[in-house]
Amino acid sequence: MEVGRYRCCYKIGSGSFGEIYGGIDVETNEKVAIKLETAKAQHPQVFYEADIYKVLQGGMGIPSVRWTGAVANFNVLVLDLLGPSLEDLFIFCNRKFSLKTVLMLADQMLNRIEYVHSKSLLHRDIKPENFLMGTGDRANQVYLIDYGLAKKYRDPLSHSHISYREDKDLTGTARYASVNTHLGIEQSRRDDLESLGYVLLYFLEGSLPWQGLKAKNKKLKYEKISEKKTSMSIEEICKSHPVELATYLHYCRSLRFVDKPNYTYARELFRELFNQQGYQFDYVFDWTLLKYSKLEKNKASYYL
Repeated sequence: MEVGRYRCCYKIGSGSFGEIYGGIDVETNEKVAIKLETAKAQHPQVFYEADIYKVLQGGMGIPSVRWTGAVANFNVLVLDLLGPSLEDLFIFCNRKFSLKTVLMLADQMLNRIEYVHSKSLLHRDIKPENFLMGTGDRANQVYLIDYGLAKKYRDPLSHSHISYREDKDLTGTARYASVNTHLGIEQSRRDDLESLGYVLLYFLEGSLPWQGLKAKNKKLKYEKISEKKTSMSIEEICKSHPVELATYLHYCRSLRFVDKPNYTYARELFRELFNQQGYQFDYVFDWTLLKYSKLEKNKASYYL
């Protein structure tokens, strides 16, 4: 399928918004990601997301917008094609990341969230699927994608913060949602950071205590997840993992609605742990080693 100067070559995935394809720019032969949404979509997201991307353009770990517009019966957003998501890599690594890999990722993930917040925006769907690695000479760079649920939390000029509200429906992914999000409280910067804490714990542990809960419908399932999350102490949630993770979650939960998080404090917390462990910040992630060992095995079998 042709979309202006872009050709859809293969499907990458789909979601409530529509479908994402890997494709090429037929004029330059560069690889791109093409997001398609039917023009009849009940809640059009593509143009909203394109506007958010334009605000974020130029930031490290933000994909570039190549083109946005309407073609035939579709709303289209064309972006840089990136590498695998952290969820893909987590599965590739048998659903466990080492502490070293998690801490190297945490450093970049915090930077991405801080940058989005600096542009007066909340992401509101922090999860492993929305962090992608780059390609080529940027293969070690973490990107933050998918801004369909992003929201302005303050006026970009006056910095006047949005009002505190309750009785909100859960926006985002229940597994990684903050306690306040479960309680129906309007999200602010603190919630993106708390969600990141659960993502890091998921990477270290392989799963979260509230995964796999059964319920008749989504509403009841969300309630069960909320009950589990609020009934467990942070120490219980983080047991058998470095104390810094519990310290980080305590910090996130201590923030008030309008507070600007101390991103430097959070980064330093994890950097100090990294240094204490004697790790080298060499960008050798678990999947780097695994890919190398699989390559070596393949080479060995080739020579047999």
